[in-house]
Amino acid sequence: MVEITANTVKELREKTGAGIMDCKAALSECNGDIEAAVDYLRKKGLAAASKKSGRVAAEGLIACSKTDKSGSLIELNSETDFVARNDKFQQLAKTLVGVAGEFNGDVEAMKVSKPNGFSKTVSEEIVEHIAVIGENINLRRIASISVEDGVVGSYVHNATAENLGKIGVLVALESSGDKEKLMNYGKFLAMHIAAAKPEALERSDLDPKSVEQERQIFIQQSIDSGNSPEIAQKMVEGRMRKFFEEVVLLEQTYMIDNKTKISDLMNQISSDVGASVKITKYVRFALGEGIDTSSVE
Repeated sequence: MVEITANTVKELREKTGAGIMDCKAALSECNGDIEAAVDYLRKKGLAAASKKSGRVAAEGLIACSKTDKSGSLIELNSETDFVARNDKFQQLAKTLVGVAGEFNGDVEAMKVSKPNGFSKTVSEEIVEHIAVIGENINLRRIASISVEDGVVGSYVHNATAENLGKIGVLVALESSGDKEKLMNYGKFLAMHIAAAKPEALERSDLDPKSVEQERQIFIQQSIDSGNSPEIAQKMVEGRMRKFFEEVVLLEQTYMIDNKTKISDLMNQISSDVGASVKITKYVRFALGEGIDTSSVE
C-alpha cells in the first residue's frame, strides 16, 4: 500500500480545499495518485453538493467590476457570512463579475454559458465550489451599465475586500465634460444612492399603480383624520411631493451635504466639468434584499 505523506495531503488540500480526513481518504482510495484523488473528491463532492443546493443562501457578497465607461454587479449568495470571507468564495465572485458584462443582466443565460476562459459552465463551476466549500452557493442576479461618452461611477459599501461588499452601486453619467472630475462626482453620487435607496431615476420610471396606491392611502389617512374628501384631495399633493422626494433619485436631497436636490446638483456638476451631465441609469444591489429567510432555522 502506498504511504500517504503529510506533504501529499497538503498538496491535495491546496488543490481542492477539501478537509484533511477527506484528502487522506481520497489518496488512500487512489493509491496516492493526486490527480485521481482530485477527481475522486470532485465526484464525491458533486453528490454532496446536490443536497446542499436546496438550502437558503442569503449571505455572501456583492461584487463589482468596472472600467471607465462600463461596469457590472453580481450578487453571489452563501449560507453564512463566514464563507463570504473565504478566499475561494471571494475569488469565485471576482471571476464571475468579470464576465457578467457579456450577458446584459440575464443571470439564467450566464449560468448555462461557458464564458471565454472557462473550462466548464458557470453553473458547473458553482457546483464544484459548493462541493469544496461545503455550503450552498447561488448566483442570484447580475446587472451591467455603460455610457457612450462619459463615465460609470461606482461604490461598494461594507467592503470585505476590493470591490466586494454588502452593497454595490453603479451610476452612468453621460457627458463630454472633464472625465476625471466626472469620475469623482460619480463616486459620490454612487455613495448617495447606496445610502438613500432611490426606487427610480425620475417620476416616470415609477410604477403608475404603485403611485396611485400611495395617493389613495394618503387621501384615506387624511379623511380618517377628520378632513372632508375635498380637503383631503388638496392636501394629498403635498404628501405626494414628499413621497417623490423620498423615492425618486433626481428629487432626493443629496446626502453628502443634506441640502442640495440631486437635479440641482447635476446643474452644478455640468458647470464644473464644462458640459451637460445626465444620469442615464443606475443600479443598486444590497445583499440579501428580498430573500425569504423564514425557513432558516
